[in-house]
Amino acid sequence: MMKLATFVMLFLSCLAAFAEDSAKQPDVDMQAIKVSDHVWYVEGKAGTATENEGFVSNASFIITGDGVVLYDSLGTPALAELLLKEIRKLTNEPIRKVIVSHYHADHIYGLQVFKDEGAEILAPAGVIDYLNSDSANSRLQERRVSLAPWVNENTRLVAPDRYIKESEKFKLGEIEFTISALGSAHSEGDLTLFVEPDKVLFSGDVIFDGRIPWLGDADTVNWLATLNNIKTAKPVAIVPGHGGLSNDPEALIKLTYNYLKFVREKMKAAVDDWVPFDDAYDEVDWGEYEYLPAFFEANRRNAYQVYLSLEQESLGSK
Repeated sequence: MMKLATFVMLFLSCLAAFAEDSAKQPDVDMQAIKVSDHVWYVEGKAGTATENEGFVSNASFIITGDGVVLYDSLGTPALAELLLKEIRKLTNEPIRKVIVSHYHADHIYGLQVFKDEGAEILAPAGVIDYLNSDSANSRLQERRVSLAPWVNENTRLVAPDRYIKESEKFKLGEIEFTISALGSAHSEGDLTLFVEPDKVLFSGDVIFDGRIPWLGDADTVNWLATLNNIKTAKPVAIVPGHGGLSNDPEALIKLTYNYLKFVREKMKAAVDDWVPFDDAYDEVDWGEYEYLPAFFEANRRNAYQVYLSLEQESLGSK
């Protein structure tokens, strides 16, 4: 009987320890940074997706007087809870909308927190391809391991309430917004958000700063065109998907734009000359980018994706 009682006590102790571990808040420095009269953002640390307990991307919020609009939701529910606490330090207005830049894991696993707050979730039309793919579930399973306990069995994929197919405007309180539907650029579908009175643009991952961009299955032709369009729009400030706020849009865009052009030029020369990818990659001098965070994790995969896409472009032009 004593042995059984001891076993039960040990079992309950383990359960309590597990519950305590699961309830822990991430040990990250998250502070709302004021951008303009109505706009704040939190800035993740430059790095790969599972570094800094998943806090590697940015999320932004706008206080309108009639509710809060968010742009992205961070990479774990625990981080989203911290973001909500930052919002509540500034306002008790309800969370009305979350505009999702794109459906990559480091931007969406916090959505469930804001959905439970009653927010409407808006996302680009291409997201439906991601949600119907095997990679959506496999990525979630992987993050339940690589970002445990912050991503766990209670973390769920949240589908949008509405898909944005074309650019549109809306107004909340006295604030006017423009959502731009970019089609496939960085991902299957991308959205930017422009806060009209503040002239602040949220770019999502069409702009990276401080680390190597992740190309994934990007359409680099459309991505470069999108960056050119952002240059001509001349916003007062841009909050990128990764990296710090900038009041110099052209300087902020430079890293992403130059990197995309560089990879395309090097891989196009290889495709045109029928050079195998491994040989082509090894012949490139990557020195300008090797110092950046995520280079060793992302660069070879990026170059290979561009090499394959350029092969398809070449076939399509014949």
